[in-house]
Amino acid sequence: QKEYTMEYKYIEKRYNTINLTSINAFANISGKLSDNCKDVFFMRLLGVNATYQKDIESMDESQTKRADQGAGIYQRILGFPGLVDAEEIDTYMRSYYNWKQGNQMTLYTKRLVGNAEFAKVMSTACSKVLALFREKNPSISESMEKNFMVKLLFWLDVLGYEYLREWNPKQSMKCVLHNVSKEHEFYFCYLLTLFGIDVLLLQNERDIDDKAGQLEISKKVILGDFASIKIAPYDKEKYKIQVQVQTVCEPIRPAISLPTHPQEVRHELEFEKLALLASSVVMISIHDSQGKVMGSGSGIMVGRAGYILTNNHVACRGNHYSVRIEDDEKTYETTEIIKYNPVLDLAIIRIQRELKPLPVYQGEKKLVRGQKVVAIGSPLGLFNSVSDGIISGFRKIDDVDIIQFTAPISQGSSGGAVLNMYGEVIGISTAEIDAGQNINLAVGYEFINSFIRGFL
Repeated sequence: QKEYTMEYKYIEKRYNTINLTSINAFANISGKLSDNCKDVFFMRLLGVNATYQKDIESMDESQTKRADQGAGIYQRILGFPGLVDAEEIDTYMRSYYNWKQGNQMTLYTKRLVGNAEFAKVMSTACSKVLALFREKNPSISESMEKNFMVKLLFWLDVLGYEYLREWNPKQSMKCVLHNVSKEHEFYFCYLLTLFGIDVLLLQNERDIDDKAGQLEISKKVILGDFASIKIAPYDKEKYKIQVQVQTVCEPIRPAISLPTHPQEVRHELEFEKLALLASSVVMISIHDSQGKVMGSGSGIMVGRAGYILTNNHVACRGNHYSVRIEDDEKTYETTEIIKYNPVLDLAIIRIQRELKPLPVYQGEKKLVRGQKVVAIGSPLGLFNSVSDGIISGFRKIDDVDIIQFTAPISQGSSGGAVLNMYGEVIGISTAEIDAGQNINLAVGYEFINSFIRGFL
């Protein structure tokens, strides 16, 4: 990522000797990469011709085979997804505000996080698109700008993730979209080209709106008249090579039994090895608006892209948070609360660091009383203390199923991990009952698995 600064040059300026006028021509062309600059192709084909659907199938097939050989990335997209979930909207608003507060130097999204160098590339590309949007819409309000950027960041995660998760401008990257019409959608297509992605707009029903057309940043080719036709979605499995084995005669059976490979058997870990998993449990300090530490809690790494699970009663109290990780001298500060649920007492915060998540138990067998457990947390600020005990019961509190366990915890343990003897998270420490001895409570793995879905 350090080597390349993407400079957008569209086909009419650099390849006026190449007559790109068809779907097949777009599929077969590749831009040159020289002097840290890649030529990209941004074109839109209007209407349909006699071979329209056949050409799309041919392009799907050739590009899928190229992708299967590791020589490129290809997607064909029928429509733009809508952003309607309130929690998702809040997530991308936070990404936008963090970007603005950081003077647009680095940009992270919900899924594209962890690579600081690429965060600079992404910031540069989005800054360029935003500058063009402002230029063409000089009277936009701050709210309009925010809504514009939130959409772009969401689409980068959903539509651009395959290209950008391991961004490599040397490879062929092609994206085909159908009937793009709205101004914001067209700006997103332009944004893709800034990452070195060739973009083809198949406009069989209508052209882009006038405002987008005035940008004059894509090559327009007329195939024929506009027509409403049924276009099948892209199905890459259809074009993958299928290997079929046919038996033409009865196989000769060996005289002796051949050895088979037994299924992997899980083994319980020694307590010393379980204690090593503390490197995936963090201590969270809670700060007020003046930066003063109000208290502390614990958290569990659940997603490589900086996602940490903790209790809502830990996350909801602070203005911002600082996170310590075992064997890492750096303290990570964050204001990002990605998701929270007061009923389950669960929340997810995020830091800008790649993490090593703990596996969460998937419920192969029902948990039982007397089962051994290990608790890891930071009670009273004592970083990553480890204790052992058993499951002593199962309770229901406010319609939430709770695990009762005896491994000692104290204030500051909230949000810590409760593990089985295989090193899997079966619960998150939530509360202790002071009136009794070693009566401690945890929200169980069923709720955790549901809550963290999409963040792994």
